[in-house]
Amino acid sequence: MGIQVVNNALLQCSFGVAPSPLTVIPKGMPVQGCSMFAANIMDNIPMANIKPFGMCSSLANPTVAAATAAALGVLTPMPCIPVTPAPWVPGCPTVLINNFPALNNSSKCMCTWAGVISIIMPGQFTVMIP
Repeated sequence: MGIQVVNNALLQCSFGVAPSPLTVIPKGMPVQGCSMFAANIMDNIPMANIKPFGMCSSLANPTVAAATAAALGVLTPMPCIPVTPAPWVPGCPTVLINNFPALNNSSKCMCTWAGVISIIMPGQFTVMIP
C-alpha cells in the first residue's frame, strides 16, 4: 500500500539540486482526514504542477550541454526547467480522482532531460491507497 499524495508534497529530480513542492489544482473534495487536495497522474504540467528543482546537471538538457561545452568539458549546471510530457506512472488505478488514477508516493514522472522525478514526502501520512 502506498500513501496518497496531496498538494505541497515534496518532489525530487535525479538531476536537480533541490526539492520542489507539487502544486495540485483543486478538484473534488479534500482528502479525508486533512484539508489538502489529492493529486492524480495528470498533475504533471511543468511550472503549473511541477516547479523547477534549482539547478539541472543533466547533459541531455541543451542548456547544460552548451554551458559544459563552453567550459571545456567541465560539468556546468544550469537553471532547471522541467519538461514532463507524460503523466505520472503507475498511479493507483483502483482509486480515481477526477476520472484519473490517484497519485501515490511510489509513482514516478520522467523529465525529457533524462531526470526521474520522485515523491520524497507525500504531504500527508494518514491516508493509504493500494
